[in-house]
Amino acid sequence: MRRILTTLMILLVVLIAGLSSLVLLVNPNDFRSYMVKQVASRSGYQLQLDGSLRWHVWPRLSILSGRMTLTAPGASEPLIRADNMRLDVSLLPLLSHQLQVKQVMLKGAVVQLTPQTEASRAVNAPVAPKGTSVPQEPDDRGWSFDIAGLQVVDSVLVFQHEDDEQLTIRDIHLQMDQDDHHQASVDFSGRINRDQRDLTLNFSAQVQAGSYPRRLDAELSQLSWQLQGAELPAQGISGNGSLNASWQEDGKKLSFSALNLTANDSTLTGEGDVVLGDIPVWALNLQSDKLNLDNLLLHSAIAKGDSGVQKAQSAPSRPRPVIANSPIVQPYSGLSSFNGTLAMVAKTVIWRGMTFADVNVQANNQQGLLSIPQLSGTLSGGQISLPGALDIRSGTPLAQFQPKLDNIPIDSLLKAFNYPIDMTGSLSLAGDFSGQLIDAEHFRRDWQGQASIEMKDTRTEGLNFQQLVQQAVQRSTDIQSQDNFDSATRLDRFASDIDLDNGTMTFSNMVGTSSLMSLTGKGALDLVKETGDMQFAIQVTGGWQGQSRLVDILKTTAIPLRVYGKWSELNYSLQVDQVLRRHLQSEAKRRLNDWAERNKNTQSGKDVKQLLDKP
Repeated sequence: MRRILTTLMILLVVLIAGLSSLVLLVNPNDFRSYMVKQVASRSGYQLQLDGSLRWHVWPRLSILSGRMTLTAPGASEPLIRADNMRLDVSLLPLLSHQLQVKQVMLKGAVVQLTPQTEASRAVNAPVAPKGTSVPQEPDDRGWSFDIAGLQVVDSVLVFQHEDDEQLTIRDIHLQMDQDDHHQASVDFSGRINRDQRDLTLNFSAQVQAGSYPRRLDAELSQLSWQLQGAELPAQGISGNGSLNASWQEDGKKLSFSALNLTANDSTLTGEGDVVLGDIPVWALNLQSDKLNLDNLLLHSAIAKGDSGVQKAQSAPSRPRPVIANSPIVQPYSGLSSFNGTLAMVAKTVIWRGMTFADVNVQANNQQGLLSIPQLSGTLSGGQISLPGALDIRSGTPLAQFQPKLDNIPIDSLLKAFNYPIDMTGSLSLAGDFSGQLIDAEHFRRDWQGQASIEMKDTRTEGLNFQQLVQQAVQRSTDIQSQDNFDSATRLDRFASDIDLDNGTMTFSNMVGTSSLMSLTGKGALDLVKETGDMQFAIQVTGGWQGQSRLVDILKTTAIPLRVYGKWSELNYSLQVDQVLRRHLQSEAKRRLNDWAERNKNTQSGKDVKQLLDKP
């Protein structure tokens, strides 16, 4: 045991002595000009090292540098600047004064991918004819990264395309290792903070950089992310996934395929690409088994009406702070900065508590003119289609949609938008509506349009029109009706034309029928104040007991009924007495006419006839 310890101590002393001799014999500053020249000859970039270089022997043999910068040819600002740089080197080549770097470590680095850091042509450099390019050798890969390892710690990446807003990625931790064939493995983590939202991103990737910079392929796996902040659900949005990405320098095209992402309880697959230029062009083809928008988006808060019964649909979230003198961003202004197409199919979409199936979306954007030729799906067995367009090119948004509904459950729609109307049945609608902002609150306040609606098998709780009429007749006559304790109005069919104008929905040409009654009418609803004033003509054709001339008259007579007031506290006015009075007057006149006809040869008969003939 003593011999083993003695041997280990001798080896340790020899190692320490060798490293000490190396530090004394080899000056790391001798490699400064060599590194600068190598970087310049291989890439054209200018490497600047501030301060002296020094050795670091534990836990690995390294050369430490102070502040460093790396600048592209002709650029006005450095591409990379870092507070510290560490070069992990091989020991044996140093003995012959050769530098072999195994890994570069940057700490506190700032990487800027902006127009100011891009390489630019010298003022007096020759210009190739338009439409031509300089031929390249088959084995010329252009600039490449030939170091086996790169480590970046506590760093920042700033990205800006042309004059767009800058995107900053903070707290970057990157570990990249590559082999002689430029097959690299990458582990990355970082954080993006923008518009009071915080995105944390982590992924591992396998990168093929053999053709860089003309082409770069990556397979991203173990992708995880979390988004939190203003105007997002309280729990935030988080998920994981994988995708394959490819960059082609010639066409400035970034493509992705085999996309497989989760976001809370939603899933998304598909492929797409974007061609970067003065106006980026996107093309997306996506699929989803489940897209729960209620867990991904905040719905617009629906304000309370005068009835005070509205409840907010959206979950609580941290509001975006108001910044003094901040620029006013026009709604949907981002659409003007790109062109693109979207094709999407979703098996299930959940929105405002409604579960849609077989949703199909086709959309096309041309610098602010968003066309949606197809937006369709099914809801509880009914069909819904919502094609339309959004135009922001004039600076003021203008949305136009042509909804078409076929047998959609009425109660689902009323519940989704928090309307305090207790009604069931199926709704069919065809219309044309327009407005500025696309959300529920602005639709009920600021939109305009017309539509034709038809409802089937409806049941409206609160007032039973048939019962109101029959009870009023019973109070004024001896006519009885069948017992009916239902507090709802039932109709087999109801149809009407509607007109929406800034919160006021006007009904005209109303027609409704059931086995016991029929109605016509007109009226208006105030969607903001949640009040209404509807005038009906009710004709009760069934539910009477016995047979009499008055019953026959009531079956064919329309009784005026007015329903008005707040939706939660409806009032009604029923003019049965006037109808009965007119009936009695008509009946008395008929009988007097009969008596006068029988006694037309008498003076009394002549007097009565003369009285009845007076206007």
